Amino acid sequence: MAKALLGYVGGSDPRLLAEMRRLQQRVQDLESELVRIQAENEALTAAASHDRIMESVDAHQAEPALT
Repeated sequence: MAKALLGYVGGSDPRLLAEMRRLQQRVQDLESELVRIQAENEALTAAASHDRIMESVDAHQAEPALT
C-alpha cells in the first residue's frame, strides 16, 4: 500500500532531498566549529587562570625557601 501511495505521489522530491542533505552538512559543519571553539575557549580560560595565579604571587615579598 505504501509503495502504491509513493508511486502515486511521485516519490520523494529530488530538490527536497538535496536541501535536506545540504542542511545536514551545514549542521555537521556547525557542530565541528562549536567543538573547535569550545576547545579554544578552554585553552584561553586555562591560560588566563595561569596568568592570574602568576600575578598573585609577588616574588619580591616571598619568603626564602628553607634549605
